[in-house]
Amino acid sequence: MAAELPGLAIEKHFYDVVVVGAGGAGLRAAIEAHEQGARTAIVCKSLLGKAHTVMAEGGIAASMGNVYPEDNWQVHFRDTMRGGKMLNHWRMAQLHAQEAPDRVRELEDWGALFDRTPAGLISQRDFGGHRFARLAHVGDRTGLELIRTLQQRAVQLGIDVFMECTVTKLLTDDEHGMVGAFGYRRESGEFIVWQSPAVILATGGIGKSYKVTSNSWEYSGDGHSLALKAGATLVNMEFVQFHPTGMVWPLSVKGLLITESVRGEGGVLKNSEGKRFMFDYIPEYFKAETADNEAEADRWYDDHSNNRRPPELLPRDEVARAINSEVKAGRGSPHGGVFLDIASRRTAEDIKRRLPSMYHQFKELAEVDITKEPMEVGPTCHYVMGGVEVEPDTAAAKIRGLYAAGEVAGGMHGSNRLGGNSLSDLLVFGRRAGASAASHAAEQKATTPRVTDEALAAARTAALAPLERQGGENPYTIHAELQESMNALVGIIRTESELQQALDKIASLKQRIQNLSVEGKRRYNPGWHLALDLPNMLTVSECIAKAALERHESRGGHTRDDHPTPSPEWGALNLICSEADGSVSLTRQPLPQMPDDLATLFKETPA
Repeated sequence: MAAELPGLAIEKHFYDVVVVGAGGAGLRAAIEAHEQGARTAIVCKSLLGKAHTVMAEGGIAASMGNVYPEDNWQVHFRDTMRGGKMLNHWRMAQLHAQEAPDRVRELEDWGALFDRTPAGLISQRDFGGHRFARLAHVGDRTGLELIRTLQQRAVQLGIDVFMECTVTKLLTDDEHGMVGAFGYRRESGEFIVWQSPAVILATGGIGKSYKVTSNSWEYSGDGHSLALKAGATLVNMEFVQFHPTGMVWPLSVKGLLITESVRGEGGVLKNSEGKRFMFDYIPEYFKAETADNEAEADRWYDDHSNNRRPPELLPRDEVARAINSEVKAGRGSPHGGVFLDIASRRTAEDIKRRLPSMYHQFKELAEVDITKEPMEVGPTCHYVMGGVEVEPDTAAAKIRGLYAAGEVAGGMHGSNRLGGNSLSDLLVFGRRAGASAASHAAEQKATTPRVTDEALAAARTAALAPLERQGGENPYTIHAELQESMNALVGIIRTESELQQALDKIASLKQRIQNLSVEGKRRYNPGWHLALDLPNMLTVSECIAKAALERHESRGGHTRDDHPTPSPEWGALNLICSEADGSVSLTRQPLPQMPDDLATLFKETPA
């Protein structure tokens, strides 16, 4: 229905739980909230089904033991912590490793069609940083199958979905915490308020702040910024993952993801001299379990008994830095990347069967037949490990009634995420967020909070401001300048001087967006949409750059050329971002102490 205020008509809805985002985390959260009895709505920026979850093509990490029975949750937990360089929240990593197998089986119960082993079990493949083959997969289209399954279940349950709607503000009051969310329909520009005592953020990442990214246009850091401005905190925003393998040519698709499945199926990385260079970049931390010659590396795919995986399957941060070093040394491919070769490793039939999406992607977009020639690849901004600081068991943020799951939540992956952990992460914590939000909403029924007319009027005024100015700054110009600065100054390799340059640039852009001007009306106006996204992108970019400047070490997705090694002191600290009066501030916070029974796992000889 519409609420009438002076000069203002707003579509108004009432729910127990509102989920912002319809990727895997949002859908799983909404399903759980609904099944717990909460009247639930999903609000998504794009069309239902067009979620970034589909880019997670390789598989869902879960220690089911279908290929290697010796795999278990303790090994998965240890791999996740070590991949994150021990900066993960231990409790999140524990819950994730323990519950992931049940979440995969649940998907199968709901109709997901996984690839099978000869014995008929769900097949599991190798991936970087995982000791055993543990990624449940559907060819190289696993994320698509996950979304299809969850979307079908959400529709079957009758959960309300608001497609092509953007949330611009979270609404709070001092007594209740969360009271709802304000936004607009992207097609018509009409304003909407969803009044609710519980809001779950499942908005994904921040990639559109970077020029070269695998992320689609939706990933403008909305959830991170909305949470921060509502009074929540963000943790460890300096850790941005640059996936080692994005397309580098043609320019129209630069940054588009090439799944790690290619390396999981035996693909190798070579420089312009034809050398398999990853043997030169094995860090001390992984030398005991990484093959140091081609013969030993190649045996991995047939026999895991030697426990020494190929160096191409090192964690993503290690591989991305190695590729970056080869290109800087002048040994890159013609278009500024390196070569990823699967053609000499697998038959054409196997490639088309196991990697159908990659085969079609290169054939159609780059006119490259990957069954006959190598791919050109290079690092691309892919994932942010930092995010909303949440309580592990409930996924609750610092604001009462606010929850976060998936990429928008921080803590689970530490300083670097292992491939395949994203899909199991969003299933495990999406479910937990949905259950917690429904429980909170049930407790609030006796005193249902109300959104005030004044709060709605303020949100409306802020949203309309770019349309009501004349002759101001162009949002596309500012976006391009931000992307250029983040790519050049806050990328894979960072220095103090460049980070300070980035912060100076961001401060200048924050001033300039106060004068954003957009021509036309609200209906079908992409310039207006970008104008409303830009403050979010600038906020998260400031958090990333400030935290990167503060952390004087190199760890995971954060590499400082002027502080090239990990620091024991920094390895015990999180960086927490908060915001007051439009200014981001940082505080240091001790890492949660891991209990002794889990800590002993890191004193044993690797399995």
